[in-house]
Amino acid sequence: MTVAFRHYDPPSLNDSLRNAQGMTRPLMLEIIDKACRRFPSLGQSERTARLMRLIDAEAWADATLALMELELPLWQVRRIAYAEGEWHCALSRERELPDWLDAAVEGCHGDLPIALLSAFVEVQALAVEVSRPSVPIVCPAPDLLYEPIACENFG
Repeated sequence: MTVAFRHYDPPSLNDSLRNAQGMTRPLMLEIIDKACRRFPSLGQSERTARLMRLIDAEAWADATLALMELELPLWQVRRIAYAEGEWHCALSRERELPDWLDAAVEGCHGDLPIALLSAFVEVQALAVEVSRPSVPIVCPAPDLLYEPIACENFG
């Protein structure tokens, strides 16, 4: 687990998002603080300054999309739909694939920015699980009493 994600707790963030009635500045800053790896390391670049201006203007949907663009450059919004009082948002790495072939990550909520952030938090949780070294783990030394034998019968 990376240093930036030591305090990352996806179930806690999902609960915060699920229980929120609407987007607020403290909720957005909590998501940035707990789920974002790139934002703190970029300092005050133009993209982070733009995001902060959107947050100050309370343009929550635009701020959420800007945060996704900053944090998840390989992911795109695949679908945004409104049905039965809830927004359903899907993020995908392969947006051009048919739905049945794509492994999209979905989030839903009555508030569009929170639905987008729910999907964002799920993608970040996947990134934490997948961020393992590419070098295989070395197996521990075998037991001293372990002796391999051949079990083939050539007769």
